[in-house]
Amino acid sequence: MDVPEHLGHHEAAEELPLVTESAVVTAVEAMDRNRTADIENAVGRILDRNDASDWYRDPGRGADEGLRSERVDWDDLVGRATDAGFPDDDVDALADLAVRFQRPYPSLLRVRVRLDDDVDLSFAPGQYATVTFDGHPRPYSIASSPTADELEFCIRRVPGGRLTTDIFQYLDVGDEVTIRGPNGEMVLGAPSTRDLVFLATGTGVAPFASMIDYVYATDRHVVDGHERDVWLFLGAAYEDDLAYREAFRDYDRERDGFHFVPTLTRERRLTDWRGETEYVQRVLLKYVDDDAVDASALPARLAAYASADPAFDVDARIDPGNVDVYACGITAMVDQLVDATRAVGVPAERTQFEGFG
Repeated sequence: MDVPEHLGHHEAAEELPLVTESAVVTAVEAMDRNRTADIENAVGRILDRNDASDWYRDPGRGADEGLRSERVDWDDLVGRATDAGFPDDDVDALADLAVRFQRPYPSLLRVRVRLDDDVDLSFAPGQYATVTFDGHPRPYSIASSPTADELEFCIRRVPGGRLTTDIFQYLDVGDEVTIRGPNGEMVLGAPSTRDLVFLATGTGVAPFASMIDYVYATDRHVVDGHERDVWLFLGAAYEDDLAYREAFRDYDRERDGFHFVPTLTRERRLTDWRGETEYVQRVLLKYVDDDAVDASALPARLAAYASADPAFDVDARIDPGNVDVYACGITAMVDQLVDATRAVGVPAERTQFEGFG
């Protein structure tokens, strides 16, 4: 299966129609958090239960004052724990926590730009544009609705990436960027009475933020008097990696038909997260109507999840024969998302998907 991807090369990105060379940046805001304290506490708990509480604590501080991360040799921590005979799960947790601690902050931004009044960028929800800053172009999905006053982009730091390095270090309110586009074939379909299911990992949620805002801004959640269910399954490692999480939670609280199902693979390393923890394609199966799918006919890798209990109490279920599905994220993950939807019976013509990376 060929997953359509964003234009990634400099030359291809520069071929898109020029919209403006003077879009003004109006906001640059971190969406993730500095979680040093959470990491210190989590590592401290692991060391405590393995009788290694003295490894990195300041001798001048009491045991109840916590771990001092500046004293931790993060490159040596995992090997030292392995040599000391820590349980495998604790060693794995320390490896994850070391990676998270060394991750630059911020690593997830929302960037808004304002176009001049005489500049028109007509785009469909789900499309992307190319942003050029400091001479480096990069395609980003448009996260704002066509009904919004400004364009918004959701940007994750890419280690070694030319544009993201500049954006995270230098981009500021008042700067000007070049916008080209729009482009992309994964767009919101015509209104129907079918429910909507959005499947995303990481910043793959950006086009769906645009679609969801547009659906509710234009009342497309109601068709012929029927209110459609709108599902968003969003996967990430940690809770603060969930872009637009508060906006989606607001929709979940305020809209009876909106169901936000985040799934976090590593958040339990830091907190007592009680939500979903599996990959998105597995979590999806928990919320599919039991009467609509024969679990015994599913591939073995999926069957167990179809009969598993959901972590969230949602008073609705997905009918694979009555949905329009959209999937976006890292290309390898999108392959698996689409495979899962096909396995439960979603018609191919009702599935749109796009990958990147």
